[in-house]
Amino acid sequence: MNKSEFQVVLDMPEGTSLEQTAMVLNEIGAYLATVPEVHDYQIYAGTHSPIGFNGLVRQYYLRKGAYLGSIQVNLVDKHHRKRKSHEIALAVRDRVQTIASSYDGNAKIVEVPPGPPVQSPLVAEIYGIDYEGQIETAKKVRDVFEETPDIVDVDDSVEFPSDKAIVVVDRVRAARLGLSQAEVAQALSAVLEGEDMAFIHSPHLKYAVPIRVKFSEADKADLDQVLAFKLRGRNGNLVPLTEIVKVVPSQREYSIHHKDLLPVVYVTGDMAGKTDSPLYGLFDISARLKEKDGPVQWFLSQPANPYEYSLKWDGEWQVTYETFRDMGIAYSVGLLLIYLLVVAQFRSYLVPLVIMAPIPLTIIGILPGHALLGAQFTATSMIGMIALAGIIVRNSILLVDFINQELREGAAFEAAVVRAAAVRAKPIVLTAVAAMAGGFFILDDPIFSGLAVSLIFGLLVSTLLTLVVIPVVYYGVMKKRVKKILAMED
Repeated sequence: MNKSEFQVVLDMPEGTSLEQTAMVLNEIGAYLATVPEVHDYQIYAGTHSPIGFNGLVRQYYLRKGAYLGSIQVNLVDKHHRKRKSHEIALAVRDRVQTIASSYDGNAKIVEVPPGPPVQSPLVAEIYGIDYEGQIETAKKVRDVFEETPDIVDVDDSVEFPSDKAIVVVDRVRAARLGLSQAEVAQALSAVLEGEDMAFIHSPHLKYAVPIRVKFSEADKADLDQVLAFKLRGRNGNLVPLTEIVKVVPSQREYSIHHKDLLPVVYVTGDMAGKTDSPLYGLFDISARLKEKDGPVQWFLSQPANPYEYSLKWDGEWQVTYETFRDMGIAYSVGLLLIYLLVVAQFRSYLVPLVIMAPIPLTIIGILPGHALLGAQFTATSMIGMIALAGIIVRNSILLVDFINQELREGAAFEAAVVRAAAVRAKPIVLTAVAAMAGGFFILDDPIFSGLAVSLIFGLLVSTLLTLVVIPVVYYGVMKKRVKKILAMED
């Protein structure tokens, strides 16, 4: 695609301060400002950027937290730059990721997709009976992602392990000092989150302004400083929290993602390189996982056994499969309808098969055409294939109908076949050239280039072959039948 924007999505380790996240974003922004095609950028630290096309599916509106951030990068108009947005994104990816990784962060370049947005171009869903086991399996899968060539922006849904301090109140000792557990909890809440102590009233204010008291960020970061806070007991003595609480080190629990009511761990990535198609990367990773005895892999359906550690491929693979599956069905239905219409026209079950024989010849032009131009076979290429079926059948009908017309006028069968190819060649070729000329106007379009390649090369090859194949096949199939009909008439 050649859009006017892309995003940089930054994930820092959980517990990173907002100031640290903003510093990393500013450093990345400073680098992006040196890219000639970048017009401007906006930094969003601790919150999400305005929801775009990707954000609807990737749920960027849920990205809230001091350790999260993003950069919206706007490019100059495409008429004023030589590189496409995709080329620019590929060029800046390494430097942006290097800056983020130097601070233990993970930065991803997110482009506007040419089709339906997905969570990520490459998505591996890890299922299993135990969530800890799923996390371990996901780590192994991520290692394979990272060691596979041309796989970039590797990430997973497992949160960065972070420490948690559990404050346990010695209720017996607190009671002796005239304090309750609720008072200790309320004091800690006031220190960490703040508490409204009073209100400012003024005739110039519609609502009273609360006076909120809390520790500074620096003091809250020091647990010893927090626990040095003193509470007044019932006898009036000030009691520091350190005398009535005990700190138990612990780990913060992981958030558990669910899909179809089953816990799941996601491993995501993207493809960047010569092939530049996520499907090639998917098959490469799949082969490596099989070599390393990885989890059972599922491509078309959800795992049959949710208690077995397994991997379900999603992302652009799922969209591609469903698109080509539906188009394949449409192609089959179209061929069936064409056959029935031709049967109704010629009142024969054999002649329509001869007329439809050149349809496979379009592949002889379409596939080499894509290879010659270095274009990928996309959904629009499939649309061109379906359209070519109707065009080729029309050409075949013109030839067969002319042969039948000549026979009715008393011409010999061999002469009718030769004359049909000679007379109908000009209108058939002119029609094909007109359709091919229309394809050249969309040849450089990033989405519809596949349609153009299919039309141009498919028509070029199939039209030339049709003028040879149809007369020859029709002559071979109908020769004996025509002789029998003429003999009966004599």
